[in-house]
Amino acid sequence: MAVNLGLAQVSSDFMIAALMIYSLAVLAFAGDFAFGRPRRATRKSTASAVTPVALADADRAAELAAVGAAGVSGAAGAAGAAVNGAGGGPSGPGAAAPATLAAGGGGGANALPARPVPPFRAIWQAGPWVRVAVTLSAVGILAHVVAVITRGFAVHRAPWGNMYEFVTALTCVAAIFFVYVMIRYRAWALGVFVMGAVVVALGLAETVIYTTAGPLVPALQSYWLSIHVTAMTLSTGIFFVAAVLGIMYLVAERYRARVAAGKAQPGNGLLERIPSSAQLDKLTYRTVIFGFPIWTFGVIAGAIWADQAWGRYWGWDPVETFAFITWVLYATYLHARATAGWRGRRAHYLQLLGFASLTFNMLVVQVFITGMHSYAGVG
Repeated sequence: MAVNLGLAQVSSDFMIAALMIYSLAVLAFAGDFAFGRPRRATRKSTASAVTPVALADADRAAELAAVGAAGVSGAAGAAGAAVNGAGGGPSGPGAAAPATLAAGGGGGANALPARPVPPFRAIWQAGPWVRVAVTLSAVGILAHVVAVITRGFAVHRAPWGNMYEFVTALTCVAAIFFVYVMIRYRAWALGVFVMGAVVVALGLAETVIYTTAGPLVPALQSYWLSIHVTAMTLSTGIFFVAAVLGIMYLVAERYRARVAAGKAQPGNGLLERIPSSAQLDKLTYRTVIFGFPIWTFGVIAGAIWADQAWGRYWGWDPVETFAFITWVLYATYLHARATAGWRGRRAHYLQLLGFASLTFNMLVVQVFITGMHSYAGVG
């Protein structure tokens, strides 16, 4: 069937709109860093007998309470434990963790249990910058989803038949997954970094690797495209979020090590506003656990498709080889965490090496190396 050029143009317009709205959301998240959190901390310190240091630590412990507050000690650890027992809490004014501290909470029998706060109320309590940022992110996701769907209708197939479509789809998955994680764990401070990375990736897709709507090459005209590439798109979007969190962990951990060694001064305003390195470590691990089975299914589905298309399950084509290498690296990361008890930088280097392999396969192997998967459509 012929390409519907009108719908293709609508898809492009919505994609540009999504990029602009995401950019505004990043600015709002940055505004929360610059203006929102310090002012809320000041209000808390004047309204409570708890020290500002304890309030700041408790705020961070509550922010990712559902992930776990490992590494937070003293009063912050007690607040994190109370929030964990209730299923999470907000980081804005009225958060349960500072209230527990004020009531003399030591995590024991005298500590008042924190009450779970509904997501929308938690967003409201987080302050106006967070409210605007989350709203813009949701609107941007809506425009992004419409752009991907209309692209599919325009070409009469699954909208990930070339590199441009694949990147726009995976960034859509990454944005949806991160907004869920952000609301689930009250991780507003991560928005400027993850959504910023989504903006960069989507911007490169719209400028460097943009491909006009067109029909599939004959080798891809199979229902397995919707199965194999969909799994790869979902898992890549999830791994994208994990990679950004891993980089943030390495930066935060390096700063902590430099402070401990006396090579840097404590009190970095930017790093103090993000979750602790222990919380980032756990959140990254859970993200990879979520995406790894989907990637595994995608590799298996690709092998089945290869048998139907080429008469063999595996032929060590360059793309197949790097997909397998990526699988091994992520499997090694999960295995090391589960059996060897790896924590910290070594584990994150493995995780980021897996994403580097994935990115190299997507942007270099499929584009510049000739093989049976050379369908990127990048001129």
